[in-house]
Amino acid sequence: MKSFNRRDFLKGSSALATLASFGLLGMDFKAREGPLQVALIGAGWYGKSDLFRLIQVADVEVVGLADPDKNMLKAAGDMVATRQKSGKVPALYEDYKELLAKEKPEFVLIGSPDHWHALQCIDALKAGAHVYVQKPISVDVIEGEAMVAAARKYGKKVQVGTQRKSTPHLIDAKEQIIDSGKLGKISHVEVCCYYHMRANGNPPVEPVPDFFNYELWTGPAPLRPYDGLPHKRWWRTFIEYGNGITGDMCVHMLDTVRWMLKLGWPTQITSTGGIFVQKEGKSNISDTQSAIFEYPELNVVWQHRTWGTPDDPDYPWAFKIFGEKGTLVGSTMQADYIPMSKDEKPIHFDCLFEREKYPEDVNEPDIELNAAPATRYHMRNWLEAIDKNTLPVADIEEGHISTAACILANISMDLGGRTLKYDPKTMTVIGDKEATERLRRPYRKGYTHPEPDKV
Repeated sequence: MKSFNRRDFLKGSSALATLASFGLLGMDFKAREGPLQVALIGAGWYGKSDLFRLIQVADVEVVGLADPDKNMLKAAGDMVATRQKSGKVPALYEDYKELLAKEKPEFVLIGSPDHWHALQCIDALKAGAHVYVQKPISVDVIEGEAMVAAARKYGKKVQVGTQRKSTPHLIDAKEQIIDSGKLGKISHVEVCCYYHMRANGNPPVEPVPDFFNYELWTGPAPLRPYDGLPHKRWWRTFIEYGNGITGDMCVHMLDTVRWMLKLGWPTQITSTGGIFVQKEGKSNISDTQSAIFEYPELNVVWQHRTWGTPDDPDYPWAFKIFGEKGTLVGSTMQADYIPMSKDEKPIHFDCLFEREKYPEDVNEPDIELNAAPATRYHMRNWLEAIDKNTLPVADIEEGHISTAACILANISMDLGGRTLKYDPKTMTVIGDKEATERLRRPYRKGYTHPEPDKV
């Protein structure tokens, strides 16, 4: 079996050439003086990880951090001081709006929970910043439409953290297998996640600690009784703050397939599922779900289970693209081309790691080493798009389509498996008033839902 390891990749990979064509190997904003003025909203695990990847590839001064958890905020500030060139601790803010007003950052990274993404992104755009926002971009469809409208209105570049588009081994697989036509006609795709990642405990209600502003953290979402710090996995297990495993993990794989196959909006979406096995805890997201995203002569079928075993242990979170001449299977860790013909050899693609080039990666707490190179390339692509006034590879509109499709799958499931046809021009579900009403979630008192025509 032919294999592409790290040395092969660095010597002559087409993926490296593609990344270079994005300007990922030397973007330096030659016309400006001084470091990029950057702020981070949401100082938890992945927010810091994104920020540290940006620090590795650009001349950055982190001017501010915002988080409603004072302990997490201080720890993040101390970490940033050890990573950025100036050695300074950034200004620390409980409220991101105060950060935007006082520090006036040029670049804002958003690593907060999903229910805050839309408001924070739109406010950052209004404040004059380019934005890097984690996926999924929103918790409802109209939030996403408003984010796209704001990015276009204010002329800023928004990169979404769907960094599979910047993952070297997947770029290689796309170019060598998909773009070359090796698969022939493609008429079926499967995407899946079988990770046991659904937190499902029963912690007791308790007083909110003094260092945590739970009201501010909750923001526009419903105010649940406080039952412990929500940061690590706990908030994702509640539909109040996100869209479950489909809204978290399907977004990545659906987005990857859409990029590889040049797919836009699905023509219709159907989904079924629920809590079939893990009934003992507080979690209210599905533990089992299937969805069909339909395109002309092509179905993309999603499946997740947070229990049991994966159907393919080598690919527990993955995509499988089926063509008449072969199959391409891929994940964040690897990819494999399986030809139909016995005369053609399979091709294996390895994940690129950069431990030697970035040794600080190895000691960074909770880092996803396999994703670090992709995120670095993703950051550079974002900066290149800003520099050259082009759209980044994971532009907000692409992130919106992938996010909204998964949200629509959840709406379909909640409505008993109804088939939904979303029209992005009218921003309605065709012929379905009940589903259309679910495109906007009600906001908590004191917060105003963003609308595309009022950003």
